Amino acid sequence: MPDLSGSPLCPCGSATSFEGCCGRFISGADHPKTAEELMRSRYCAFVKRNGAYLADTLAAEKRGAFDPAAVGHDQTDWIGLEIIDRSAGGVLDQTGQVEFIARFSENGREHQLHERSNFERRAGKWVYVDGAFPDQPIIESDASANRVGRNDPCPCGSGKKFKKCCG
Repeated sequence: MPDLSGSPLCPCGSATSFEGCCGRFISGADHPKTAEELMRSRYCAFVKRNGAYLADTLAAEKRGAFDPAAVGHDQTDWIGLEIIDRSAGGVLDQTGQVEFIARFSENGREHQLHERSNFERRAGKWVYVDGAFPDQPIIESDASANRVGRNDPCPCGSGKKFKKCCG
């Protein structure tokens, strides 16, 4: 049911207000109860350019390579999120996986990031651990269609461009 309060809708695509959906997680008023809620709220943090939330919800062993300030300066225009599948990651689970497609525009061109993200509950809170790209391995004849571009956001979630991170 759509939000009728007049508040902006949540970028995660839930059709509810940002404050009633992912905004409460990003503000620290509440914590995601499922891996999918964390994934959606992390997408919203990219949309809102909130690097601090992304760092807080990143597995501790991954934080050293992450630059929260870079997220605030990123020029990526995130334009949509589609949840493809989810595995475990419920309120009683300790691990979970969410497959999604995040659409974005950069330098006037539309792209998509297709990832299967892994999450773990640590000290009672969900964190993003890592992700895999279902479109990989790249089929040689169609390599350019599935490859992450040098200037695309790094699929690892660092907030940096691929060429300055995992590229």
